[in-house]
Amino acid sequence: MISRTCPELMAVARGDQPADLVFVNGQVVNVFTRKTERVSVSVFGGRIAAVGPGPFDAKETVDLDGRFIAPGLIDAHMHVESTMMMPREFVRVAAPHGTTGVVFDPHEIANVLGMNGIKLLMDASVGLPMNIMFAASSCVPSSAFENSGARLEADDLKPMFDDPRVVALAEMMNFPGVFLGNQAILEKVQLGLDLAIVDGHCPGLSGSALGAYVAAGISSDHECTTPEEAMEKVGLGLRVFLREGSAARNLEALVGVVNSQNATRFCFCTDDRHPGDLHREGHIDHVVRKAITLGLDPITALAMGSLHVADHYRQPDLGAIAPGRQADMIVFDDLADIRPTNVYWQGDLVAQNGVISEGTLDQAPKPDDSFSRGSVKISSGFTSSSLQILAKENTKLIRVIEADPHQLITGERHMEPTILDDFYIADPSQDMLKLAVIARHGTSNGIGLGFVTGFGMTNGALASTVGHDAHNLAIVGTNDADMVIAARALEEAGGGQCVVLDGKVVGMMPLPIAGLISDANAIDLIKQQDALLESVQHTGCTIEDPFMPLSFLPLPVIPKLKLTDLGLVDVEQQRIVTLEV
Repeated sequence: MISRTCPELMAVARGDQPADLVFVNGQVVNVFTRKTERVSVSVFGGRIAAVGPGPFDAKETVDLDGRFIAPGLIDAHMHVESTMMMPREFVRVAAPHGTTGVVFDPHEIANVLGMNGIKLLMDASVGLPMNIMFAASSCVPSSAFENSGARLEADDLKPMFDDPRVVALAEMMNFPGVFLGNQAILEKVQLGLDLAIVDGHCPGLSGSALGAYVAAGISSDHECTTPEEAMEKVGLGLRVFLREGSAARNLEALVGVVNSQNATRFCFCTDDRHPGDLHREGHIDHVVRKAITLGLDPITALAMGSLHVADHYRQPDLGAIAPGRQADMIVFDDLADIRPTNVYWQGDLVAQNGVISEGTLDQAPKPDDSFSRGSVKISSGFTSSSLQILAKENTKLIRVIEADPHQLITGERHMEPTILDDFYIADPSQDMLKLAVIARHGTSNGIGLGFVTGFGMTNGALASTVGHDAHNLAIVGTNDADMVIAARALEEAGGGQCVVLDGKVVGMMPLPIAGLISDANAIDLIKQQDALLESVQHTGCTIEDPFMPLSFLPLPVIPKLKLTDLGLVDVEQQRIVTLEV
C-alpha cells in the first residue's frame, strides 16, 4: 500500500492521473455526517483517492447499481484464541462478514506460553488481508488468586510497543490494583500511557473507586451490564465498548443509552466469539444488525463498528470512506439489514457472497507452533480421590457458584450439601454439580474444588482446558469417576473440550495449540464443535453451549464467586473463602 504523501495519490485525487478502481452509482455511507451520498469513490495504491460526483478516470469501474458502500468493520476488542482458530482461519471466516480490522488481546495464550505465545499469534498474522492490531496483555496472570503458565511484567511488555501493530495496553483487569495504587500495576499503566493508550476492564466499578481508576489514565471499558453503569462510565470520560459475543451478550441491555449526543463515546466489540457463531451468525456485522433491530440508527451503528474504533486506537488511516484513508469497504443491499456481499481490503476484493476470495490467504506464512503443544500437564498421582471433599461436622450450608449462560458475572447461592460416606458429593436432583479446577501448566499441582448450579446435568462430566484466564483444566460433573476420565482424555489430546458419560468419552474437540486453539481448518473445527455440543445433550445439560460459561467459572476478576486452582474466590472481597458458609 502506498503512503499518504505519495505524489501519485495526489495526482489521482486532482484528476490528473487515472485511479486503479472507481465505484460508481452507489450510496456511500458517510460516518462523519451520518448521511448517505450518491457519489463515486476512486481508489489508488490501496487508498481512497477521491470521493465526489466525478467522473473519475480509472483502469477498472465497479457499478454498484444503487447498493450501499460503507467502511469495513472493526472489532474493538477480542481474543482470537476464543475462536479456537489461528489468525489465518479466523480471517477465512470473519472477512466474508465484513471484518477488515480487529484488535487482538492475546492474553489467553500469554497465560499459557507467555511472550512466546504472543509472538506466535503475531507471526501468524503477517500477510493476512485484515488490519490485525494487537493490545499488549496487561494481566498475566489476571490476579494473585490463580496459577498460570507465565507471568508478564512491564519490562516484558515494553518491547511489544516497538511493533506498530501494537496500539494499546490491553484490558487492565486488576482494577483494584489500579485504584488502590499498586506500584507494579501502575508501572504497566504508565507504560501504556507513554507508548499508546490503556484499555480498561472494571465490571460493576462505581463511585470514587471508578473515579480513581479513570484518573489513572484508563480510556475504555467493555464490561458494562446495566445502562446506569454505562452512563456513569461515559460521564467520566471512558469510551464504552458494547459487547455482544458468545459468552457475554450485553447489547440488548445497553444499546438504549446511545443517542445522537453521546454516540461517539461507544464502540462495538465481541470479546469472545465461538467459531460456529462467527461462521453462522457473523462478527461485528451481526452486532450492527442486532443494534439496528433494537432501534439504533443504521449509520450510527456502522460508525460504532468502524470510525469510533479507529478514533479510539488513533488509527487515522482506518474507519471511513474518505480521501487518504485505507480502501477497506463493504458493499451491501439494505441499510436496515446489513449483510456484506463484497468486502474490500486495501482496494482488493477479499471476500464475496460469504466466501473468502481464492488465493487471498496464500501469502500468509505458517509459523512453527510445535513448542505450543503438550501444554496439559496433570500430576501422575491424580485420581478420583483427588476430587473428594471431606465434609465438616455440623455444616448446614455451603457456597455454590450460580452460573449464567449469557453473562460472565456469577452469583453465590447457599445450599444444603449432600453427604455420602463423610464426603460432599454432587446432587443432580437439585442441580448442584461438582466443579474442579486443576493446575495444568506443570508449575503447580493445585486443585480447586467446589460446586456450581445452573448447568442442569443429570449424568456425566464436561471438561475444558479453556478456563479464563489462567486456562487451567476446568471440569463440571455429576460423579468423580467421569471427571477423572475427562481430565486424562484432555491431557492425552494436548488440550481441548470433551464430554464423558458412563465412563466413556462421547465427545471430543482437540485444541492442541496451547490447549486453546485447533490445528484444523475452520470448517472442520466447526463440525467438531457441533458434534461436541450434540454429545452434551446426553448429559441432560440445559445450556446450549455449556463450555462457554464453564470456561469463565475460574475467572477471578469478574464477580461474584469463582473457583481457581487455589480455591473459591470471593471476587468482590478479593479473598479466598471456605466452601462452608
